[in-house]
Amino acid sequence: MTIFCSHCHRPLQAETSCLPRVDKRAPSASKPFRSTKSASKARRDQINVELQALRSLLPISVREKERLSYLHTMALVCLRLRGAQLFPPDCAPPAGPVLGTELLSLLPGFLLVLSADGKLVYISENVSQVLGLSMVELLAQGDTVFDILDGRVCEEVRKKLLLAQEEPGREVTFVSQMRTSKALRLQHGGNRAMAVHGRFTTLRWPPSPSTSAFLALCTPVAQFPTDNDAASQDELFQSTHLLDMTIADVTESVTYHLGYRREELLGQSWYNLLHPEDTERAAAQHRAVGELPGPGASEPAVLRVLRRDQSWAWIRVWARRDGGAITCTSRCLR
Repeated sequence: MTIFCSHCHRPLQAETSCLPRVDKRAPSASKPFRSTKSASKARRDQINVELQALRSLLPISVREKERLSYLHTMALVCLRLRGAQLFPPDCAPPAGPVLGTELLSLLPGFLLVLSADGKLVYISENVSQVLGLSMVELLAQGDTVFDILDGRVCEEVRKKLLLAQEEPGREVTFVSQMRTSKALRLQHGGNRAMAVHGRFTTLRWPPSPSTSAFLALCTPVAQFPTDNDAASQDELFQSTHLLDMTIADVTESVTYHLGYRREELLGQSWYNLLHPEDTERAAAQHRAVGELPGPGASEPAVLRVLRRDQSWAWIRVWARRDGGAITCTSRCLR
């Protein structure tokens, strides 16, 4: 009996078929080709060559390039790519004076540029003079601004950045401790307190998160001292408040720090002196000390208060509840 092929309807011989032969050596889903040691080494060598090429293109010193790990190399490449996205060559302003070392040395701090989601885009070279860490060493901490800040204020900083992003051009300020080198930590007794003052700016039209950046100046303030530090009592003034924070008494030294005479402040609300952006932080401290079951102190808060000459003074405030009154010890930060 003749058997016909179901595909081409031609008679089949015992040893032939019109179907394609299946190569038993071909890989299948269940048995893929296994990578050999030589293939893996070839891929690693190729990756190393590409990383070396990327490293050679980075605009840093040869000494820093030699110290870069592969992870740091990729972090710096990502930083440059974010910068190129925000500041593309075809949208760059006409050539002008370069912000060199001489000009950077005149700044009271270092420059910082962030993307809309808080990613680091640019850190000026003089950051090493302030924090003791180079840009490369800072990137070892992470690639966002939250990685180099004190973790306790990250949520507050995130809110400030969202507020600034919703209203481009609006300036915001926050104070936090930034990570420093070991030598500076020993010198200052911890990480360094920095005031970050900046705003979101639209770099290209139409405005969008990918075309705007947060431009800021980071300046050091006096290191946060301990509450019982008696070496700087001339930087202190004390005030006594009712439970609603109405000022009941204040030391005469307030005139030196804020310019007000003592009589001008009696009967005023503490909140009348605060910067609008800092009222929420002050209210949180107020609630914390007010909810204490007995005498006790809350966590310190860094606030801005209005001087008599209409300028703002940075102060660090310790609030303590004692019966029906709240005592605040305020230390001015330089």
